[in-house]
Amino acid sequence: MKQMKRHIGLAAVTTALILVLALISSPVFAEEKTDKASNNMEILREKIQADKKLVVAANMNLTDAEAKAFWPIYQEYQTKLTKINERITKLIVDYAQNYQTMTNEIAKKLMTESMAVEKERLTLKESLMPKFQKALPAIKVARYYQIENKIQAIVQYSLAEGIPLVE
Repeated sequence: MKQMKRHIGLAAVTTALILVLALISSPVFAEEKTDKASNNMEILREKIQADKKLVVAANMNLTDAEAKAFWPIYQEYQTKLTKINERITKLIVDYAQNYQTMTNEIAKKLMTESMAVEKERLTLKESLMPKFQKALPAIKVARYYQIENKIQAIVQYSLAEGIPLVE
């Protein structure tokens, strides 16, 4: 049990911090529009995805049969999660652009989008749960969702720490 905590703790923190950097820096790269910047961002994203997959693999203890069924569903989840993370990135950029001149109207728009993103993340988890449950025993599905939740919590904490309260 302590070994599993260590795997999630060290690897997830590293992955989460890289993810936070990627989320925050991706708009900068998008504005540059150079092939080199785009290529570097893609390499960083691939590294993040590979690191996260290693965290999951190290903590899931899948049999060969379970792995064969699990990894395609995992990839589907991650692909859809990427789209949600892109919305979070846009939300952070919108907040940063409006932070100094925040109005009630902009704050309301940002809160509405934030709630919509949270709902979308929950809907994604709910929509794929039957597939995961068909592929794995319930205990392993629960473990996978715990791993995802822990990584998400680390990312959210890192983001919250770096984003100032609205004035």
